[in-house]
Amino acid sequence: MFTDNKRVKDLVKLMADHGLTEIELVEDKASIRLKRDLPQQVLAAGPAVVQATPIHAAPVAAVSEASAADEAGLIPIKSPMIGTFYTAANPESEPYVKVGSRVQEKTVVCIIEAMKVFNEIHAEASGTVVKMLVQNGQAVEYNQPLFLLKP
Repeated sequence: MFTDNKRVKDLVKLMADHGLTEIELVEDKASIRLKRDLPQQVLAAGPAVVQATPIHAAPVAAVSEASAADEAGLIPIKSPMIGTFYTAANPESEPYVKVGSRVQEKTVVCIIEAMKVFNEIHAEASGTVVKMLVQNGQAVEYNQPLFLLKP
């Protein structure tokens, strides 16, 4: 039977650890089915994004800094999604780009992890990286500037 709370908690943990939305276990004449809804992500066209996680002060500074950079002729590379920013494929690897790196359009500049999937982010223009606006391992928002390029 499934009257043991520990077994139910173990099933819930298994779901969370593996990103499952539904699990069913049948033993003898007893069965249990657990189901959960996926958290909804709200994406906005503007800089404001509604999300259940706490808002950090750093992204706000990066956005205002990137706005000033736009006026100075620098090109921002922005995050196309919400996730965690990484400079390299793994901790032992060299970063994809550093300040001073020359990039071409479609050059991989970083990775953003979203829902346990690592997504390569490409430069949208050619230029030289003049500033990194986020740190390795930092959470990033949709449309948040990550790098500034000098054309």
